[in-house]
Amino acid sequence: MSGYLTTHVLDTARGCPAEGISIDLYRITGEERVHLKTVVTNDDGRTDAQILPTEEFELGTYELVFHAGDYLDRTGTPPEEPRFLNVIPLRFGMSEAQHYHVPLLLSPFGYSTYRGS
Repeated sequence: MSGYLTTHVLDTARGCPAEGISIDLYRITGEERVHLKTVVTNDDGRTDAQILPTEEFELGTYELVFHAGDYLDRTGTPPEEPRFLNVIPLRFGMSEAQHYHVPLLLSPFGYSTYRGS
């Protein structure tokens, strides 16, 4: 099996997929942080394609940056300045050529993640 990376975002406060969240993918090498791409979640809270498909997959350290503040604003979460959760970075390592699924479970005042399947 060759490796690839996927994600999805669930809004746990509203009990639904989080549509329209912009997500940046970075590769981390030492102190260097290189932007690879930006994707947006669809109506199922997923991206339309693998974030890092097999042909682009490399072992190493990566970071997904979820732009949650814009989504929270659009969904009617009461505004605050600054917003408690605005930009959420998740840094993780991929050490094997496998499927890595790194979802975000989001609410206005908390989030969690895990390595899914």
